[in-house]
Amino acid sequence: MSTAITLSLFLVAFAVAAGTFVCSRQLHIWLLPWLHRRLRREDAPPGVTDIMICVADHFEPGLDGVSYEHECRRVREWACRYPLLANRHSDSDGRVPQHTFFYPQEEYRPEHLDTLAELCQRGYGDVEIHLHHDRDTAANLRAKLESFKQILRYRHGLLHQNPCTGDIEYAFIHGNWALDNSDGGRNCGVDHELAVLRDTGCYADMTLPSAPGPGQTRKVNSIYYAAEDGLPKSHDSGVDVRAGRKPSGDLLILQGPLSLNFSSRKWGILPRIENGELSGDNPPAPERARLWVEEAIHVAGRPNWLFIKLHTHGANENNMEALLGKHMDDTLSFLEHAFNDHVRYRLHYVTAREMYNIVKAAENGADGNAGAYRQFRKDRQREGIRA
Repeated sequence: MSTAITLSLFLVAFAVAAGTFVCSRQLHIWLLPWLHRRLRREDAPPGVTDIMICVADHFEPGLDGVSYEHECRRVREWACRYPLLANRHSDSDGRVPQHTFFYPQEEYRPEHLDTLAELCQRGYGDVEIHLHHDRDTAANLRAKLESFKQILRYRHGLLHQNPCTGDIEYAFIHGNWALDNSDGGRNCGVDHELAVLRDTGCYADMTLPSAPGPGQTRKVNSIYYAAEDGLPKSHDSGVDVRAGRKPSGDLLILQGPLSLNFSSRKWGILPRIENGELSGDNPPAPERARLWVEEAIHVAGRPNWLFIKLHTHGANENNMEALLGKHMDDTLSFLEHAFNDHVRYRLHYVTAREMYNIVKAAENGADGNAGAYRQFRKDRQREGIRA
């Protein structure tokens, strides 16, 4: 076979492989918006940049259909091992890493929540709401969320109350990434899901990014308000949260980092997706942490406050080792060394609720040390100011 024919066949094969990679990774949904955002990114002003780190855990003790005894072992291991890891680290405020357990409504076991509540009361994190459902209705979804938030609040002392209204509120992660029926009708069924979440006290959704899945939105690396339009994937676009501007929409969407990792390549050629997932197959690492920071997710008009929302399925044993062992230990040490000198950077470990509070502080024009605003809305309410 001639060299020209061989080269032609190689180029055809590469084009097919690259096209398959693009389609299978859903790059056609988000790649151009990602590039556009990178080109138009707002630069941080001189001075200190604050970096907020939040780990949002799709915490499913029953994952893979394990036995009840196995579930209990998973929860006990977290209760025992997480403090050992966290106590070796601290942020610019002297606070240990925080872990937010998004617990699935359909897997409710009071004994598991009691264990997590005790861990959170000791200062290691918080609990919010996770949910898997399929072919559901808006009425049924509403009933499940209302019931579960009451149980979490009054049976386990979890969740928090809106400082202005006193209503129980929560952050949300959708199971199987299918927020607002965005997976072609699978794993949800409710086209008005954003409105149901809003009406039941959800203060922010933290499902995204979902790449390489079909639920991924065109809007990436953003903090924005989505408006319910009655159609699937209403959150595909929205209005950016901006310093000094009032909220505009039905639900705040707080996305984690999504980018391409050119230091890790498929077939040695095509860059892999960096989506902020922490797993045994893709463990936390210093080189990944740099990518999270580089995406510079922020409230418009406040580019010196960066929000890094990571995600995991922490109850799985393979993932658990990455989160509670050397990989996470080394990555936290790197973050504390590289991004916490108090001259260029300040590092803040936050829960999901605290990250939301700091977002709202930025929206209301706050500046300076972001760590001072973990309880922003409650502090404003004490001052008689609605936030």
